[in-house]
Amino acid sequence: MRLRALLDTDALGLRLLGGEDELDRAVRGVMTTDLRDPSRYLSGGELVLTGLAWRRDAADSEPFVRILVQAGVAALAAGEAELGDVPDDLVLACAKHRLPLFAVHESVAFATITEHVVRQVSGERAGDLAAVVDRHRRMMTSGPAGGGPDVVLDLLGSDLDLRAWVLSPTGRMIAGSKVAGPALPAETCARLAAEHLAATRTGRRGPHRVHVHGTAYSLFPVRSSGRSPQAARDVRETVLSDWLLAVEADAGDWPGERLDLLQGVTQLIAVERDRRDAARTVRRRLAQEVLELVQTGAAPAEIAARLRVAAPVLLPGLGAAPHWQVVVARVEWEDGEVEGGPVAQSLLEEVLVDPLATGPEPADRIAVAHTGDEAVALVPLPAVASEHDGSETGLLAEALLRAVREPLSAGLDDDGRLTLGVSAAVHSAEGLRGALEEARHARRVAAARSGRVCAAGHQELASHVLLLPFVPDDVRRAFTARLLDPLKDYDRRHRAELIPTLEAFLDSDGSWTRCATRLHLHVNTLRYRVGRIEQLTGRDLSRLEDKLDFFLALRMS
Repeated sequence: MRLRALLDTDALGLRLLGGEDELDRAVRGVMTTDLRDPSRYLSGGELVLTGLAWRRDAADSEPFVRILVQAGVAALAAGEAELGDVPDDLVLACAKHRLPLFAVHESVAFATITEHVVRQVSGERAGDLAAVVDRHRRMMTSGPAGGGPDVVLDLLGSDLDLRAWVLSPTGRMIAGSKVAGPALPAETCARLAAEHLAATRTGRRGPHRVHVHGTAYSLFPVRSSGRSPQAARDVRETVLSDWLLAVEADAGDWPGERLDLLQGVTQLIAVERDRRDAARTVRRRLAQEVLELVQTGAAPAEIAARLRVAAPVLLPGLGAAPHWQVVVARVEWEDGEVEGGPVAQSLLEEVLVDPLATGPEPADRIAVAHTGDEAVALVPLPAVASEHDGSETGLLAEALLRAVREPLSAGLDDDGRLTLGVSAAVHSAEGLRGALEEARHARRVAAARSGRVCAAGHQELASHVLLLPFVPDDVRRAFTARLLDPLKDYDRRHRAELIPTLEAFLDSDGSWTRCATRLHLHVNTLRYRVGRIEQLTGRDLSRLEDKLDFFLALRMS
């Protein structure tokens, strides 16, 4: 805005005392001060408001005005509430240095002037920035010369003082402005993603306003540039794949112009997301071809040939043929109306990204195919990974979901479920068919567990836990009731703690001494309790078969 516009606003009650020839100066901000030297807080272009508390005598006006001029301020406005009329020495000093001077009537609060200037300047900045964003979006649409979303996020920070970040649906940091300060903590990112997904599932329109650790954020959905919010038949088709723009501000009282500006920013970011998806097309096609070969029983030589094509794409510059792990994921909705395969595919592509990498394409070296409700990822590993059977240098099932469980659970809400299984690493095409079956078995183990987001790895397939989930529910109930119900009833009546004693006895491998020490009991007391367990159940805890039955009953209860 220009200084001249201030005089045209009657509500401000400003009276010009000097500098009529300088009224076309631009005002970029406003500052209220009574410091004798406010230079450290000035950046140029401000309208400075002062109550004249810094002035002790006439000699103080000249150095004060000189400091303002050297800082590049646009004008000075002096209040009349303290001294009455503005002192002549201040008027002369401003005239000498060609600094426009206004008098502020005692009935006008500085806050009124500040609010007016800030509102005008912010609106103009938003308009200028909107033009920049639109130009940048056109550049991004025609090619990569625009520089990605980071450039516009930097503009939001420098021109509108808005700290902003682009996050994936799992809370991974994709982009952030350099002027936004330190990166958001991973915990905050995950919380913002969870809040966004939860709000999206309710059908509420963005931006979504949330508070995390006392800080207000506004969350704007980033949708594909070719898709309108109504294009998807069901929000569940895209809720777990859409990015979001998180702005550290409460957008509840923003004017329409600023909201429109942020919508333009999300459109720009959507272009980058579409480019990332296009770059994954080759990897997806390779994964689909390999999966079809494996499932149809193709010859290992044919699969190996396809893997030799895939290796340079997935691990450029590796030199040697990699080893592979297979990850299987399944997304299921209770009503069965949304196909889970594409959703699971997008999720695996996100979850399998290097957690230390940032950016829209952070070392994107995995290939994911999907069929029906299932997605299958072919994950290349350095050859050394298989020396440890994938358990140390390969992917670990639970580790994949540890950081993303909160946001994904929010996105799945109460009608969706994600289960995931991970195979061991294999070093040849011959091993891929077995790895695929292994990952599918592990996923079924995960599916037998409770929770919206569950995972299991190949290590669990060599344990009794592989068998327990597939025992029919009625058989499980009958088996546990026959063995444990007599003990539970006795405990309720006599508070004898037979069930805890049984658990401790089995955990101690039947050692009387270790078990007694663990329970802080005399050995004779322990022997009495174990005898009571055997009497009530008709079992003998010195026999391996009966110990195993009790062990399984406790695990299934």
